[in-house]
Formats: sequence, C-alpha cells, structure tokens
Amino acid sequence: MKTIRIGSGAGYAGDRLEPALELIEKGNIQYISFECLAERTIAIGQQAKLKDPTKGYNGLLEHRMTKAIPLAAKKGVKIITNMGSANPEAAAKVCVDIAKKAGLDGLKIACVLGDDLLPQIDKFMDTEVWETKRPLKELDGEIVSANAYMGVEGIIKALEGGADIVITGRVSDPAIFMAPLIYEFGWAMDDWDKLGKGTNIGHLLECGAQVTGGYYAEPTKKDVPGVGHVGFPIIEVNEAGEYFVTKVPEAGGMVTVDTCTEQMIYEIHDPSKYLTPDVVADFSKVTFTQIEKDKVKVEGATGHPKTDTFKCSVGYKDCFIGDGEISYGGPGCVARGKLALDIVKERLELVAPNAFDELKFDIIGCNSIYWNPDFKYNEPSEVRVRVAGRAKTKAVADLVANEVEALYTNGPAGGCGAVKRTREIVSVASILVDRNLVTPTVKFFEV
Repeated sequence: MKTIRIGSGAGYAGDRLEPALELIEKGNIQYISFECLAERTIAIGQQAKLKDPTKGYNGLLEHRMTKAIPLAAKKGVKIITNMGSANPEAAAKVCVDIAKKAGLDGLKIACVLGDDLLPQIDKFMDTEVWETKRPLKELDGEIVSANAYMGVEGIIKALEGGADIVITGRVSDPAIFMAPLIYEFGWAMDDWDKLGKGTNIGHLLECGAQVTGGYYAEPTKKDVPGVGHVGFPIIEVNEAGEYFVTKVPEAGGMVTVDTCTEQMIYEIHDPSKYLTPDVVADFSKVTFTQIEKDKVKVEGATGHPKTDTFKCSVGYKDCFIGDGEISYGGPGCVARGKLALDIVKERLELVAPNAFDELKFDIIGCNSIYWNPDFKYNEPSEVRVRVAGRAKTKAVADLVANEVEALYTNGPAGGCGAVKRTREIVSVASILVDRNLVTPTVKFFEV
C-alpha cells in the first residue's frame, strides 16, 4: 500500500530552520511544508508590497530556502509553503534565483494566486464584520489587505503541473499538508471522510514542535527530553487514510498521546465542526494510541460537506501604540515604580487630555499580565515600569514613550534602562465571501 511521509518545516513566521533541515536530511520524507502565515502577518506583508512591489513575502524566505532548496533537491523532497504571504509571485522568483545560484537545474517552481481580494473589496462593503457586527464600510481605518482563505485546489494544480516547490499566499493552514495527500492518493474532493482525516493531519503538523513536546513542556508536571533541540513532526500516511505521528529519532522532544491531544484541540473551537475551505472537519471522535516510542496512531477523524463561503481576513490601519519602559531597583523600588506611573498618568492628562483611546500602566512582574490594579505588592529587588497608549495618530502615541523617558531626570530617583517605541498597528477584521468569487490560479517558473 502506498505510503507518504510529510514533515512540518515551520510552525510560525519566525520559526527555527535547523529542525526542518534535519527532517529533509534524516526524515525519509517526500514532502515538507512550511506554515509561516498568520492573519496580521499577511496584512503587514501587504503594506511592505505597497512600498516595494518586489517585497511582501516572508522575511525569512531567503534564509530558509537558501539552505532548504539544495538539500530538498538532493533528497527528492518537494517543498510547499505559504511564505509567499502578500506576494507569492515575487517569492517564487526569489526561489528561482536561489536555485540558480546553487547550480541546480530541472526544478519547477510554482506560485498559487487568487486569495488577494483587495482589488474587488468594494463588492464586500455591505458585508457584516464578525468582530463589530457592523458593515465593512463602517470599519474605522484604511483597508490595506483582504485575503480569502483558499483551500487545496491551487496547490494540487501546481503539483499536477510538476512543481517541485509550491509557494502560496493565504490558504488554510491544513491545506499545505493535505494537498499532497489528495494529489498522491487521488482522494476525491467530495470524500468528506478522507478530507476530514487530511485536515486532522494538517492540523497536527501545522504548529511544528507543539506536537513534538515543545509547547507542551512544563517542568515537573510535563517534562520533555531534549527540548533545547526539539525536532519537528512527521506524519506517515497511507492511501487508506491511516496515519501516524512521529519524529526523527535523534531529535529532542517526544511524540505521545498527550502531546498529540493538546495540539489537536488547539485553535479549533468546536471539534465536531472545524470549518475549513475544503471540508467541515469532525475531530470529536479522534483517538490516539501509542504504538511505540515517539509514534502515535491517530483514528476517528472524519468530515462533512464544505461551506459555500470562505473566510476573508481584512487588514486595516487601526491606530498607533506608543509605549515606554524604565526600571527601578533596590529598597523602595515598588513605591518608586508606582510613583513613576502616577507621574506619567498626570503628565499625559496634562499634555494630551482625552487624546488616547486606551492607556495601560504596568509594573511588570506584579500586574502586567493579569491587569490587576489591586495586586498586593511584595517588595522585589527590582521592577520594570511600562506605560502604553493607543491613539489614532503617531504624534499623540509618541507622547507616551517621551514621558516615560523623561522620568530619567524628572524623577523619581534611580530610573534606568529606559526604552521607547511607537508602532503603527494593522488590525484584522473577518468577513465571509462567496467561494465562487475566489479563483485560484497557478504560475510556473523553471530553473
């Protein structure tokens, strides 16, 4: 019976490279998929593309592909990734250049387009935004991106066209892992049971080391061996839809029933109705069985017919956030930190009354995570003060950081290590669009 092994090359935009190279070198895999795209990262990519039409792809594309492409070509491993972000075509051209510089030839590189709905955003202005329950036209901020979550269709077309490397923009996370299974095994696009299993496979792989013990680790409660060199996962699948989660034996981490269970329930809301572009997946009856060390059998995933709509993430220029930090140490540091916050609060009321949409005053290590202003302080040896403000203009947001820095000489005593920054914030709104308005297309480039 035909069997395919797929490796996870990344679980987020800035993930490590070494575990991916280890999978290509030692994992006996046929495919490796790098999942590097989040909702805000594609909006940020779109901003970069607006400034420079040759940019907009993942910033680590060159770093990863310079090493991954030659090794994958040597080992006969196909690469699939959403590192194209807002500009898959530019990313594909970069990969062509990398392959040429490495002295490779005979490679075919494909990019999948069609997710970018910004050119037709006017069609959706009356569509309800999930987060606000108001029409998109009432969104408070300039729209800079609109990307539909496509499914496997474009990736399959690329593989059918002989692509060795497939670069996408916004597709669903499981799609970059499920597409090669559909292509290799000839699964029907309405075989909901197989597509549900394929989605479960993709979901287990998409976060990299989370399923091999990285995010699972918690000292004395959930100890994980070798977490400093934790490996990325592999899933072995046969054409009947049977599959196992494993890893390279030499890599750190572990694959157990518990690590797989934690990853499966991550980010899926209702496990019986996990909505994806290709299938409504049902994980409610999934079971995990430890077959041997670092090898877990997965059973019970299924699926139901897909929806008529795609989710579309709309990125918009929302605000500016200014923040500043400064440290106080030694006897009385908490009292001085609290006085510093009171000073900045008074200063901001003086120089910019009612100008901020939101202000936050923290003593890090005491109340910064849980927003508890009534925390009863025990005296530590040092504290870090942080003030952050959200405003519509950069000029107003800058005032926060400037006032924190001014504590250096304006008191209280002993402030040190001040930092300040102001960032433009791209927020994300979500709408549903008719799937018939989204058409995946593929461009090929040959080396």
